[in-house]
Amino acid sequence: MQRSFAGAALVLVLGLALTLGQNDLAQAASATGDQIRARAETLRDDRGTPIEPVRAERVAAISTFAADTLVALGVSPVGASTFGSEPLPGYLGAPLANTRSLGQRANTNLELLSALAPDLILGIHRYTEPHVRQLEAIAPFYAFDVVSLEDSRRAVTGIATALGKRAAGDTLNRTFDARIAELGDAAPGGVSAILLAGAGEAPFAYYDHFLSAALLEHLNATNAAGASPTPEQTIPFGYSISLERLLSLDPDIIFLFDTGSERAFANNPVWPYLEAVKNDRVFEVGLHWKEGGGPIARRLILDEMAWRLYPDTFERPDLPDALASHPYP
Repeated sequence: MQRSFAGAALVLVLGLALTLGQNDLAQAASATGDQIRARAETLRDDRGTPIEPVRAERVAAISTFAADTLVALGVSPVGASTFGSEPLPGYLGAPLANTRSLGQRANTNLELLSALAPDLILGIHRYTEPHVRQLEAIAPFYAFDVVSLEDSRRAVTGIATALGKRAAGDTLNRTFDARIAELGDAAPGGVSAILLAGAGEAPFAYYDHFLSAALLEHLNATNAAGASPTPEQTIPFGYSISLERLLSLDPDIIFLFDTGSERAFANNPVWPYLEAVKNDRVFEVGLHWKEGGGPIARRLILDEMAWRLYPDTFERPDLPDALASHPYP
C-alpha cells in the first residue's frame, strides 16, 4: 500500500491528532527558561544521559517516532531516518517537505547527517548505540527506546524538554491520555485481536506491552498474543507464531502491519479457518502502527483501532485513503 499523501491531507491528520486546549497551550507558552531547566535536571534519556534544553534550529531524527514528535511540537526536522520502503514517514506529510532522508534507522547515513549540521540529534537507543561517539561528535544526542505506551510518554516529554518545550510535551501526553479514557469508557469490550507483522510462513505477534497492542487493553479488548514471559524487559516485544497456534487463539480481529510484499502465511491451509478471516475482520494497517510512539501516530492508531474493534460504537475516522486501514486481502 502506498502510504504518502498530499499536504492538504496533513491538515486533516494534524487537526485530528493534536487538538490541544487553549489553557494548556497558554501554560506551555508561559513556562520560563528557568522552569524548563529545573524540570530538565530530573530527566534522562534511555542511555542515562541528563536531558538539557538546547537552542536548536536544526534537529535531526533517527527514527519515525522522533520525527513525529518534532512535527507535533511544531518543528520540521532537517533530516530523518525511517524504516520500510519509504524514504521518509509519509503520514507526516507537508512538514517534511524540506527534510532530507537519512536512510534506514538501523543504517543511518552519518556522512549526510554531518553535512546537515544539526544542532540536536534524536534517535532510537537500540539502533544508534553502535554510533554514539560519531553522533555526539556532530551534535548533542539523546536516544530513547520506544516500545511501550509509557516509553512513548517518557520520550515525548524528553524530546520536548530537549527543545525547551517541556510544558507542550506534557500537554501532548495529557491530551492523549484523555482521549484514551474517553474511548475506553465508551468501548463495550468482549472482543479479541492480534497484531501481526512479517511476510514469512510464521508471522510475528506482539506482546501486550508493545504500544499498539497495549492500546487494545485500554479499549477493553484482549490481545490474543498475550503477555511477555519476561515482563521486566521491554525486549523481546513479540514472538513468531505458527498458524496452528494462531488458530488455537483464534482472535476476532487481525491487524496486519504493512509489508509491501505477499504474505506466505496467508497461503497456509489453516488461514481460511480463522474466525477473523471468515468474518472479513482482517485489516492491513500503515507503517505508523509499527513505530507508533509519536503523538501523531499513536492518536491515529487509537482512533482507527477503536472503530475497527467496535464499528457499531465508533464512527470511522476521516482519514485519507492512503493512510487508512483496509480489509485484507
